[in-house]
Amino acid sequence: MVERQSGVALWRQIADRMRLAINNGDFDETGMMPPEVVLAGRFGVNRHTVRSAMAALTEEGIVRPIQGIGTRIERRDRLRFPISRRTRFSQGLGNQARDLEGKLLDAATEAAPAIVTEALGLAAGSRCVRLEIVSSADKRPISRSTSYFPADRFAGMAEAYEKTRSITASFRELGLPDYVRRSTEISAIHAEGDDMRQLKLSPGAIILVAVATNTDLDGTPIQFSRTRFAADRVKLTVEPEPEVISGSRG
Repeated sequence: MVERQSGVALWRQIADRMRLAINNGDFDETGMMPPEVVLAGRFGVNRHTVRSAMAALTEEGIVRPIQGIGTRIERRDRLRFPISRRTRFSQGLGNQARDLEGKLLDAATEAAPAIVTEALGLAAGSRCVRLEIVSSADKRPISRSTSYFPADRFAGMAEAYEKTRSITASFRELGLPDYVRRSTEISAIHAEGDDMRQLKLSPGAIILVAVATNTDLDGTPIQFSRTRFAADRVKLTVEPEPEVISGSRG
């Protein structure tokens, strides 16, 4: 049953629970959602409320109503995205998607916020390049990121990204052939505002937030980012570092 005094609209609660049930494979046997009357009975609400929840899932692309048949589940599996020393969007998704795309929403050169100066080891008042990017897999929004780069080293990052549509390729364009992940912190929150709109999520949907710092191979910080992943589309997995074996063979 849903919680009527929680302050969260009933249809949002139902949408969240149906989304979780789909991710858990509860309807894999038929590939179809139960009829509205069955769902209404399960959640103890009227059919109109169930219809509103189903409309939200349709908007997200999770289900698709087919006239005369019912509501088909469009996808069940979340994409696996590994977090490792060399985290890359395209390499991380590998062959899980045919078409990967990055769209630059906004770019600016501005004074670095305090959290950025600390992460990148910059002096107070230093300027940085900020990129706002939405990344998609097979036309489905997967993540939205806000990334900061030291402006004195990567002044052309926005132009490079417009050309390459890749952070890794942009670094190469600007003379940095390789880089590594220094740290990643992961949390989960409810999607709001622009994140909800850009990721095409319904109100109340969960996003996974990865706050990360990358460095060059000398250990100098080069990028600070806050990436929001649609939790029902992506599963973040932290991969252990390869074991280093010292010594020589006899």
